[in-house]
Amino acid sequence: TFATTRLRQHVCDNTFAQVALVLKIAMTALASYAPITARASFFSGRKIASRVTNGTGTVSMRATWMPGSAPPSHLDGSMPCDYGFDPLGLGKEPATLARFQEAELIHARWAMLGVSGAAGAEVITGVNWVEAPVQAQQSYLGNTIPFPLPVIAAIEVFVMAYVESKRGSETDRTKRMYPGGSFDPAGFSKGADFEKLKRKELANGRVAMLAFAGIIGEAQANNLEGPVAALSRHVADPWHVNAATNAAAVPYL
Repeated sequence: TFATTRLRQHVCDNTFAQVALVLKIAMTALASYAPITARASFFSGRKIASRVTNGTGTVSMRATWMPGSAPPSHLDGSMPCDYGFDPLGLGKEPATLARFQEAELIHARWAMLGVSGAAGAEVITGVNWVEAPVQAQQSYLGNTIPFPLPVIAAIEVFVMAYVESKRGSETDRTKRMYPGGSFDPAGFSKGADFEKLKRKELANGRVAMLAFAGIIGEAQANNLEGPVAALSRHVADPWHVNAATNAAAVPYL
C-alpha cells in the first residue's frame, strides 16, 4: 500500500543518513591524524601529499635509498640521483665528494659503452668480449686492421692518455663532466630538461656498472663465455641454466 511504501522509504532514508554520518566521523578522525590533500584532473592525474611515515617518526618528501632514513647533511639532494647513500661517510669532505661525483659519472659512461660493446660485438661478429682483444688478426666492422695487437694496444694507451690529460686540464669541474660543444652535437645540454637528462644518464650508468660486473662474473663462471651466448642458453632452458644450477655462479664462494 501507499503507507507501507512511504514507511520503507523513510527507513531507507534514515539508514543512508546514519551511514553518511558514520563515514563523516571516520573521515574527520582520519584527517585529524594524518591529513591528506588530493588534487585530480583528467590530464594531470592525481597528486597526493600526506604526513604518513614508516613508523620512525621521520617525515620527508625526499626519496632516499632506504625509506624513512635521514640522509647525511653533506648529501643535500643538490646532485643528480642523490638518494642520501653514504653509510661510511666517505663524502664528508666537499673536495672528496666532488671528486667522487666526477669519478662516478666517468665510470658510468665507460660502463654503458662497455656493456653495449660487449653485447654488440658478440652479436655482430660472434666473438665474445674476452676473446676479441687477443685475436691474431684484428678487424673492425669486417675491415682488417693492418697492425699487430701490441701496436693497437700502444695506440689506445697514447690516445686515452691524451684525451684524459685534456679533460684533466680543464679547471671548471662542471665542464669536465658536461663539456658540451662538439661532445653534444644534438644540443641536449641546452634544453630545458637537461637536469632530468643528467639523472637519467647517471641512473642508467649505475645499472651499467652493475651489469658489467655481472658480465665479468658470468664469464668467470662459464669458462669465459660471452653474455649473449649465456643469455641464449638461459632463455632456451631457464630452469636448468641459471645461477642456482652453476656452482661457480657466485665467485670466491
